[in-house]
Amino acid sequence: MSTYTKLLSAFQLGSLPLPNRAALSPMTRTSAESNGLANDRMARYYARFAKGGFGLIITEGIYPDLLNSQSYKNQPGIANEEQAESWRPVIQAVHREGGRIIAQLMHAGALVQHNGFTPVAPSAVKPVGTMLEDHGGSGEFTVPKAMTISEIRKAIDNFAQAALRAKLVGFDGVEVHAANGYLLDQFITNYTNLRTDEYGGSTERRIRIVVEVLEAIRDVVGPEYTVGVRISQGKVNDIHHKWANGIEDAKTIFQKLGQAHPTYIHTTEYKAFAPAFADGGPTLAELAAKYGGVPVIANGKLGEPEKAEQLLTANSADLVAIGTSALVNSDWVNKLKEGAELNHFDHRFLHPIATLRDDEVIV
Repeated sequence: MSTYTKLLSAFQLGSLPLPNRAALSPMTRTSAESNGLANDRMARYYARFAKGGFGLIITEGIYPDLLNSQSYKNQPGIANEEQAESWRPVIQAVHREGGRIIAQLMHAGALVQHNGFTPVAPSAVKPVGTMLEDHGGSGEFTVPKAMTISEIRKAIDNFAQAALRAKLVGFDGVEVHAANGYLLDQFITNYTNLRTDEYGGSTERRIRIVVEVLEAIRDVVGPEYTVGVRISQGKVNDIHHKWANGIEDAKTIFQKLGQAHPTYIHTTEYKAFAPAFADGGPTLAELAAKYGGVPVIANGKLGEPEKAEQLLTANSADLVAIGTSALVNSDWVNKLKEGAELNHFDHRFLHPIATLRDDEVIV
């Protein structure tokens, strides 16, 4: 019999009843068609996790508009009706297996790894690091164009319209991707946001765009629909970044987000159970819970169920999001119930495969 009592207990996330506290973490898969349409391969991929016991599934980042939000080649979109409708079979496949599925809405900002358009960002600051070779990138990033106020407002509206499409096509909720170095996180981050207007300067002004995105989405989807937001300090191109003002920044960021009435806040750190800042103290998830006032999903090296159970039992978070461990254990939850041994993650699972058999994992 399983000893993971808290992990396997039910949870009510807003209007969504969940059978357990394990969510599938959003992970970039670049498995869509070149025009951003979801496909049968993706339907089988996501359905496997629902079949494997995950009560909540959060998709890979989906771009919300055709202007300048796509980060990767073969990234799925929800920028128009055709792209939205292509997700319907994916959603239905997950629902048939008893799962709930949330669409993560992601704008690349400066982190663009293709030549389709000039990237935009809060300021014309070249991203640090290099492009992700695992997802088709190569070399240094391009210097982005600084967004005008009208472009910022258009981007906010595009998030809202993408959320409405997600709701109408059957998604159980949406998650605003304001983490990991993409556009909204670029506004939050002091060294990528050099603006002097209402969207730059103090931490309170830098978080403003995320608050306005959440408010715009809530206006179009209504008060009961599930709307989450993902937050991190580190980025895909700068994993060691920390907020300059430590806990004071966390307090400002999470209080402002909480006031925008999201259903949940999803924190992601390299290690979810480690202190958020170098001087020790609470984790980022604990700070989100303290200052945000809504349920918290924690992500970061929680594939070892003992760590996940300990974090939940300590009330440091309400749910945990499992990433790479789920790639090699699509039945991670079911294995915990059965006391079965978990497979260990191997980096080769991050590379694309040409075909999918019933016993394979798509990446």
